[in-house]
Amino acid sequence: MTSEEEENPLLRDFIFPPYDVVEPKHVGPAIRSLLKKLESDLVELEATVETSWPKLVEPLERIIDRLSVVWGIVDHLNAVKDSPELRSAIEDVQSQKVEFQLRLGQSKPIYNAFKTIRESSDWETLSDARKRVVEGRIKEAVLNGVSLEGESRDRFNKIQQELEKLSQKFEENILDATKKYEKLIRDKKEIEGLPATTLAMAAEVAVSKGYEKATAEDGPWILTLDGPSYRSVLQHARNRSLREEMYRAYITRASDGDLNNTQNIERILELRLEKAKILGYKNYAEVSMEMKMATLEKAEELIEKLRSASWNAAVIDMQELKDFAKSQGAIEAEELTHWDINFWSERLRELRYNINEEDLRPFFSLSRVMDGLFNLSKMLFSIDIEPADGLAPIWNKDVRFFCVKNCFGAPISYFYFDPYSRPSEKRGGAWAGVVVGRSHTVSGGDTSPRLPIAQVVCNQNPPVGSKPSLMTMREVEAVFHEFGHALQHMLTKQDEGLVSGYRGIEWDAVELSSQFMENWCYQRHILMGIAKHYETGETLPEEICLKLHSARTFRAGSLLLRQLGVFSSKWFRQVVVIFIFLSVHLQLRES
Repeated sequence: MTSEEEENPLLRDFIFPPYDVVEPKHVGPAIRSLLKKLESDLVELEATVETSWPKLVEPLERIIDRLSVVWGIVDHLNAVKDSPELRSAIEDVQSQKVEFQLRLGQSKPIYNAFKTIRESSDWETLSDARKRVVEGRIKEAVLNGVSLEGESRDRFNKIQQELEKLSQKFEENILDATKKYEKLIRDKKEIEGLPATTLAMAAEVAVSKGYEKATAEDGPWILTLDGPSYRSVLQHARNRSLREEMYRAYITRASDGDLNNTQNIERILELRLEKAKILGYKNYAEVSMEMKMATLEKAEELIEKLRSASWNAAVIDMQELKDFAKSQGAIEAEELTHWDINFWSERLRELRYNINEEDLRPFFSLSRVMDGLFNLSKMLFSIDIEPADGLAPIWNKDVRFFCVKNCFGAPISYFYFDPYSRPSEKRGGAWAGVVVGRSHTVSGGDTSPRLPIAQVVCNQNPPVGSKPSLMTMREVEAVFHEFGHALQHMLTKQDEGLVSGYRGIEWDAVELSSQFMENWCYQRHILMGIAKHYETGETLPEEICLKLHSARTFRAGSLLLRQLGVFSSKWFRQVVVIFIFLSVHLQLRES
């Protein structure tokens, strides 16, 4: 290793990634050097491969893990600390990274070795985890084109390279289009109905854009398409034209000009179909379902069951909403559009349950919610979660770091928590991600396995002035949800790194842990434990707790149809394809 490589933080040995010192200039040299080393390791593995765990799986895991960890650092920074320089650095080495992944995935010596293990008389003596490793590697190899030859393999590899570039460009265009939109408002009448938290946030954005005297009370205000700002406008702004403008801007992001994703989407779908046919499938949906528990037919059957169960309720929901809007004198009552639904739904919800989501924010401060979440985790899993700030480098001053300990006080995992929205550099949404997985093979020679490390990333309102970050109940749900994903990764006791945590779990099963945790935040004793006023310490009144629980099913039929995105059975197959397309870009950044 040269002196320059020794100084590159991405190439050093570390327990916790050096997020604080990694710069775009490090990416290219590090990835090229790493790929050169891993190629040498792969050549050696292929030359010496045996059908035994130490001579096949362990060296393979070390190759996969090293690339996964280093590229994972780069990919994570791209999601939370985006910059033109980082994008350029990634683009420069992306094709080389994909080329090596294809080379690894299409290795016939490795594939044949796994097949030999699968077909051997010793198969039944393997643990369930090891069986899963073997079966997973065989299936992934087939989907990576290991059986292809000649022109078919060349074309398959070119498709994979182009898909990687298109997916990266798709993400970048969405982020840039979101950042590009700004709505400057000076007239108070235009922002009637917007909550104080939204106005305070909009005033802070205005200050950052040069309007130094902007205040929450008097403006000016700058609204953006960042989640907290956009959702608040759609739910609360009385100005219908403002709701329409922002809805149209949001829904048409990256659909024109230099940021137009239309051709990217069309090309991705075209290439996925071609890829599927090269592999011998009818369509890409069939390819995707190969790594899931369900079949395409079962997925279609489930969609139809959900559609039929929710349709009549959704029709009733819509009529109730029209009737309510009409009773309030809304001129749009008979022709409610997309930018009206959330606004009038929120007004009806407030009336029916006598609760106002924004008024309840003071009862859900971030620190109190996290304390409640950690206490719940202790009750369920006999773990303690303790602050460990300063132990690991971080990528932003607001990021927290925690240690998870078992009932004996021994560390079993760690996680980063990045809670706040940063529209200028951070991707929208919420997700959980893998930093490193639990593994005995890559433990560095220790008798104990390497401990798992996770990330939990959200995009909620940051503290404003002297107020802490105050959450809506929906944001509370999101934190519980993502933490469920992280727990599945962190609490694993599996030492086989290729299937520890949620690695190796079918994607249609991975939401189980997150849904499990999400449902706890509506349990009375949990809700009453986290809902305390950040200034007075007052506990949320019990009658409001009961109302929140009852309101969970408000317009459930409509919301389920929205999730399905279908209105007639003839669209099923299209919906499955679209769902799979979107899921690739929303997979928690966990893969």
